[in-house]
Amino acid sequence: MPSERSTSRATAQEDEEEEEEEEEEKEEEAPSHLPLAPSSESLDLSTTIDPSYIISLIRQLLPCNVKGETNDAKECEEPKIDDANNRQHGTPEIVDPWEECGCILWDLAVNKSHAEFMVNNLLLDVLLGTLNISKSPRVTEICLGIMGNLACHDALIDAIVSTNGLVETVVNQLLLDDSLCLSETFRLLTVGLQGRRSASWSEALKDEQILLHILWIVGNTLNSTLLEKSIEFLLAIIDNQEVANILLQPLTKSGLPTSLVDLLSCEIGKLRSRNKLERSTALELILCAIEGLSAAHNSLESVSSNEQLFHLACDVVKLFDKFEFGSSCVSAAIIIANMLTDNENLASGISQDFTFLHGLLDILPFVTDDSQARNALWSILARLLVQVVENDLSPSTLCHFASVFSQKSSLIEEDLAGHSMQNFEEIDSTNMSKTSDATVDAVKKIVQILEKLMENSQVCDGVASRGDDGNSFRRLLEFCRKYTI
Repeated sequence: MPSERSTSRATAQEDEEEEEEEEEEKEEEAPSHLPLAPSSESLDLSTTIDPSYIISLIRQLLPCNVKGETNDAKECEEPKIDDANNRQHGTPEIVDPWEECGCILWDLAVNKSHAEFMVNNLLLDVLLGTLNISKSPRVTEICLGIMGNLACHDALIDAIVSTNGLVETVVNQLLLDDSLCLSETFRLLTVGLQGRRSASWSEALKDEQILLHILWIVGNTLNSTLLEKSIEFLLAIIDNQEVANILLQPLTKSGLPTSLVDLLSCEIGKLRSRNKLERSTALELILCAIEGLSAAHNSLESVSSNEQLFHLACDVVKLFDKFEFGSSCVSAAIIIANMLTDNENLASGISQDFTFLHGLLDILPFVTDDSQARNALWSILARLLVQVVENDLSPSTLCHFASVFSQKSSLIEEDLAGHSMQNFEEIDSTNMSKTSDATVDAVKKIVQILEKLMENSQVCDGVASRGDDGNSFRRLLEFCRKYTI
């Protein structure tokens, strides 16, 4: 998405006479190789901003106008990503004309007409030239921010990729030690990988040292924005098959699964240490990335065999506040389902984890409109309940199951009622068979367990002692029987 991160803004609504005087002065100073917009182009530009004003801003960004290199260079000497200055806070006493014009262009680049006009008037060449000589983190950040907004317009993708040296220069910005510059670099790269010229960006990124450095940034930054932007970048790689074919295998070899699991562990640790659980964007993104890896052929083995990941995903499902963490719980359920498909032995460890069973059933309302996630949830239930049916469980254990099913009977019934077998006729036949098989298998296991419960008087007495007369799971038993007929 286009961004607006500038700290100083200038309005384009100035007095006409003052603006004309400024334009005349700038035109005299501007190099002749940066042409004015042709009259036809000016007429076609549907905007309230004078095209000559935009051109004057572009001229101000010429590399020869970049100032403060000496002072800014000192700022780069200490390679601490997360100590990178908080330049976006507060307005400096003396505004750098280059920065002010750059921030205005950053904002204007959100508009497609403005963006196309800028590119037609050599802005990409100006930005590339400035990036190549800049030692100022702020100047670099602004250049990357403008490029990021330009890249959001599909019509400009070819121009960006075909600008000689631009893609490679952007990739090299990953070696910087400034969190704001890195955030804008990852944003620009993410947009590039999601576009139709993604192969060009992928080829520029496949150097092993670059990939290792990316994982180092992901694993070491304490800056929340940079963490989110870097994971969004990884998601762009995982979600695009063409990009994944180029970059996912070397990233996996370099330790991507381990890095993501470590991040997940860290985020869950943060949640546990807080008095109040709060929604974490980073947690959602990390789980989405791991979810993608758990289904990707290139990373399948390294994910499915990771027991730490399995237990962490189960911990997410157990989070109490489903309204706050619903999407995270759904991703965790899909990860668990994918892992159980490749490693069924993992199911034995949670077959009698009633906190997990509670959490899993609480997710039902969040997957009702997502066939993939719903199928994943029911497939987990089916695998867990196989363990229950095949084992000779004690009356106290059966009593626990009775209590859970009694408490969650309404959620189970509502989900099944909304996805009756008759409704499957309206669904794509391939998805129908997968979804119906997983659901029916789980429902049949529920029937078997409930029948065991009804046959055991000790269990019935135990349920009664918990304040439940048994009507809830009797009703659920009848409902499930009808569902599987």
